[in-house]
This record gives sequence, C-alpha cells and structure tokens, in this order.
Amino acid sequence: MCSKYVSTLTIAGSDSCGGAGLQADIKTMSALGCYACSVVTAVTAQDTTGVRSVEDMSADLVARQLRAVMCDIRPSAIKTGMLGNAEVVAAIADILASYPRVPLVVDPIIVATSGDSLMRQGTLQMLVDRLIPLASLLTPNLPEAETLAGMNIRSTGDIHMAARHILDMGCQAVLIKGGHADGKTKTDWLFTQTGMVKSFSAQTITTSNTHGTGCTLSAAITAYLARGLDLVCAVDKGKRYLSQAIKAGAEVTTGHGHGPLNHFFHPQKLIIQP
Repeated sequence: MCSKYVSTLTIAGSDSCGGAGLQADIKTMSALGCYACSVVTAVTAQDTTGVRSVEDMSADLVARQLRAVMCDIRPSAIKTGMLGNAEVVAAIADILASYPRVPLVVDPIIVATSGDSLMRQGTLQMLVDRLIPLASLLTPNLPEAETLAGMNIRSTGDIHMAARHILDMGCQAVLIKGGHADGKTKTDWLFTQTGMVKSFSAQTITTSNTHGTGCTLSAAITAYLARGLDLVCAVDKGKRYLSQAIKAGAEVTTGHGHGPLNHFFHPQKLIIQP
C-alpha cells in the first residue's frame, strides 16, 4: 500500500480526559496514516473515573459541521460514536443517506467504560430506525449487542442469534466484540448480510488501561477501510492495532480509574503492510 494520506471523519463526543471519543478517534486515525476530520456531537466533563456531565450540541450545529466536511473534504470513510439524542441521530442520518458509497462504521455507544449512560431516551430507537440501516459495519460490545438484540448472550450460539437479529435491522455487517467475556482469550465475531461468519481471537491483556478501547477499534477499522482494505482485513488489522495499543498503555501513567491506551506506539508496519 502507498503511504498517501486519505481523509476520515469521526462524528462523536469530546472526552475531556482524552482517552475516548473524538480524541481517541483522531489519535487512532492519525497514527494509521489518515487525515482525521471531526464533527462534535457532545461535550463531556469526565476523567478516568467517570463522566461528570454531558452537554449535547444542537442538531442544527451537528448538521452544519457535517455538511461542511462532506461538501469540501469528502472523507473516504466515516465512523460515528457517541450520539446523545434522537434529533442529532436524525440530522446525521438525513445527510449521510446521500453518501451511500462512503463506508460507515457505527459504534453504538450506549454507556461509557465507567458505566455512565451516554444516550438520552428515544435515541436508541432512532439509531435503529435511521442510522443502522446506513451502516457498513456495526460494532457493539456484548452488553450493547444484548440491548440491540433484546436478549441475553451467554454462549457462542447466543452470539449467532443476536447477530441475526441485528443484521435484520439493515446494516451490512456486525462485529460483536467479546471484550466483556471472561477467559484467557477474547473473541470478536464478524457477521455479514452475505452469510459470512468469521471470528477474531486475541489473548486477554490484564490491565486497567481500557478507557476508549471501543472507540479505538472502530476508528482503526474506519482508517483501514479508508485506505482501501476490505472489511475482513480492516477488522483483523484494527484488532491487532488495538491489542498493541492496550499493551503499550501500561506506559501511560495517569489518572486513578480506567487509564488510556497508547495510540502512538509506533504502528508504522501496520499502516504499510496489507
């Protein structure tokens, strides 16, 4: 692959402590050789121990930001993260519906790593009705997959059943992340509308530096899609990037709760090699 920069876009909330949200997305996309644009959906006051307060941007301001980027820079791939209310989701969906050829990764963030809720009432239903049908890939963790599918997930069979329910919502593919499961390995499962099923396993990393892992993975996948990789390769390389960023996060000694990853652990070989 060439080293030419391509543009990506993250539509997400700001994390004041820098470990998740827009900040994690921009760091990840930049580390993987992309020019990262951003649309701010909300501003949070938070640290590594939890979210203190949240203030949503108006749907009109979100729409103005998004139109400005799409009409000028035209990103090669887009991801969404924290979308705090139904009006913001609807405004984003209205605009992105006009760009069906641009890969869209939807990270359905319902709660923060600390357990704090990041969605207001009615937002999830709007996400299901308007944004998920536009998604090239949906990236829920196990609790999010349970919420979306309306069922408990306790086994691999449950994961397959939940994936079928989620695919029925209209997304092209879903990656159900296994980071919340117990065990020496963590397994993510990729399901597509064409019937493909693929698992990705990695050794469990014992660390408290897990703030922003979901944001980082979805941003990495978005970056690799922008750089022209197919979905399976983008997910595989995104997971490898995430694992190394988590391992390197031990070098980041800050905060008293869930610490951040190290997004700039020297991942050049992950950029260039297909």
